[in-house]
Amino acid sequence: MEKDMHKDSGSGAPGTPGGGRLRRRRGSNEVPPEVAKVNGNHLLVHDRNKYKSMLIRMYSTVWMIGGFVFVIYMGHLYIWAMVVVIQIFMAKELFNLLRRAHEDKQLPGFRLLNWHFFFTAMLFGYGRILNQRLVNTVIQDKFLYKLVSEFIKYHMVICYFLYIAGFMWFILTLKKKMYKYQFGQYAWTHMILIVVFTQSSFTVANIFEGIFWFLLPASLIVINDIAAYLFGFFFGRTPLIKLSPKKTWEGFIGASVTTIISAFVLANFFGRFQWLTCPRKDLSMGWLNCDPGPLFRPENYALPEWVPQWFPWREFQVLPVQLHALCLGLFASIIAPFGGFFASGFKRAFKIKDFGDSIPGHGGITDRMDCQMVMAVFAYIYHQSFVVPQSISIETILDQILMNLTFEEQRALYLKIEQIIQERLTGES
Repeated sequence: MEKDMHKDSGSGAPGTPGGGRLRRRRGSNEVPPEVAKVNGNHLLVHDRNKYKSMLIRMYSTVWMIGGFVFVIYMGHLYIWAMVVVIQIFMAKELFNLLRRAHEDKQLPGFRLLNWHFFFTAMLFGYGRILNQRLVNTVIQDKFLYKLVSEFIKYHMVICYFLYIAGFMWFILTLKKKMYKYQFGQYAWTHMILIVVFTQSSFTVANIFEGIFWFLLPASLIVINDIAAYLFGFFFGRTPLIKLSPKKTWEGFIGASVTTIISAFVLANFFGRFQWLTCPRKDLSMGWLNCDPGPLFRPENYALPEWVPQWFPWREFQVLPVQLHALCLGLFASIIAPFGGFFASGFKRAFKIKDFGDSIPGHGGITDRMDCQMVMAVFAYIYHQSFVVPQSISIETILDQILMNLTFEEQRALYLKIEQIIQERLTGES
């Protein structure tokens, strides 16, 4: 969604009473007093002071897109590592939001407790998502296979007692006259785990189902964000929502149309690369080769007879996945921006301009990921509900056998199945 244009609070703008320069304390995240100004007939494109911000934002955007493309090329594990780094930066920004230096000095080690809960949640979440792929990676090594199998068996118990250890740590560090601050930090930490980590972890599940299911939703959010900014910059007149006065209906509608069209086109382009469509069944980094399935096989469609004969194309090819992409595009353009609205309201509640300043022209990592988290959850639920076959496949049964049975039990099952098959063959003859 288009970024709040009030980021350039350091420069005066036409229509400001007295034409004065808005100032804020150096190093402060506090939002300066809002200027009573409505869009009306004033286009931001006519505000020359906004071009500097636009150029800085475009420059950092090019670098981010370039790095993103490189990570996609490197593959699933690199994308996973990127997501983990993003999660850590987001957690750091949000932990610091309610941090008070004076109280922290009286609570040595209390900040470490936040990270204990965070990495415990990371161990639990990724352990649940990637356990089978970890088994498939070490299946050839008997020792590692046994070690990993034991870890997966007791994974939930390990994570539970790590959490209980943090819970006891918190109780033992409670200090008189600091209770309210400490319990506020405890609740804040858990909110971060639910809102940030839990939602963004769905991104990793999408990655290993096929980079396509991560790349397309993420790209649509980026396209929607850029399109909303540009349409709002050049054509924005009508305010969209009070939470973000600089977001306009022109930007919202222009971005929605652009995003839906882009979803249809990008799905056709991404769907032709096996590197993007094949699921990763282990944690290796080798090249993928698979049958992409019917979703990624082109189908020919003939134009109806009422189309004029002079139209140059009478037939066209469409990948079935492009129809699913339209649903993703619709969500990315209409529903996902509410993640940005939520973040805008959140920042106003805490009187901050940005969650951080790690990305020039954009703010912090959290400022860029607000809509991505909402989109990641929807992409995963949509894929599991409407794309993944609901019937039990041989592959699913094999995965359960490898994950839940010991090597000796697997061998006994193999011999039993062999015996049953031999008896049936003998009976038929």
